[in-house]
Amino acid sequence: MKNTDKPAARALRASTALTDGSQGFASAAGGQCYTRPGSGQCMKRNSILDAAARTFCRDGFTGASIDLIAAEAGVSRQTIYNHYRDKEMLFAAVVGEMIGRMNAVLYQILSTFPENADNLEDDLTLFATKLGRKCTCNRDGEFLRKLIQAEGERYPQLFAHWRENGPARVWSAIAARLARLAHGGALAIEDPDLAARQFLALVNADLQFRDVLGQKPTEQQIEDSARNGVRTFLRAFASPTLEATVASRADMALS
Repeated sequence: MKNTDKPAARALRASTALTDGSQGFASAAGGQCYTRPGSGQCMKRNSILDAAARTFCRDGFTGASIDLIAAEAGVSRQTIYNHYRDKEMLFAAVVGEMIGRMNAVLYQILSTFPENADNLEDDLTLFATKLGRKCTCNRDGEFLRKLIQAEGERYPQLFAHWRENGPARVWSAIAARLARLAHGGALAIEDPDLAARQFLALVNADLQFRDVLGQKPTEQQIEDSARNGVRTFLRAFASPTLEATVASRADMALS
């Protein structure tokens, strides 16, 4: 069997190198073409990547052909080969493009993680709702999950790179922020890395269950999933100090 891991990994590194909206774009050779967004070349490239993503998700890597992708994109077969050397390189570019967009969104959302415990349940719920709406349940998140499920065994290095530069970095970033809250006395956490993974598992639990059933959650269901997960997380990790503060505020609200 032909080993496609190395070229695919090279293409992925090229595609994920730019996640800040700068003017460079990955080229077919794995380098950069300095074409301004909105130009004909970039619009054509984006059309190809969008069509390829839909086709790969619908038909899988084996079932997707360059002819199908070209028809979906409204371009010629040769136009695709002018941008990407072969189907493996195109597939890697699709995954890389999704990872780049998702990482950019993830780091924006991370900046909204609560820094104090003044309204911790509401602030964590708002943070988790943004994660659900803009990452877990958006088009890129859904496409990427389907591609991983369908092609993870074929391209282990490709998706290992995604895990290391996507979820693993998010876990670490959330762990650091949870550790700060614990240091401030709001949470009782012994292992911040484990707590971060459990936090993400809890706030996404209902969403993942709906995904398995093929159901797209509503905005309200995304928020409900976030709040239910946050409440369960705080029952496990809220410090006695935080619990006393919350109880005192509840009593004052009722009085």
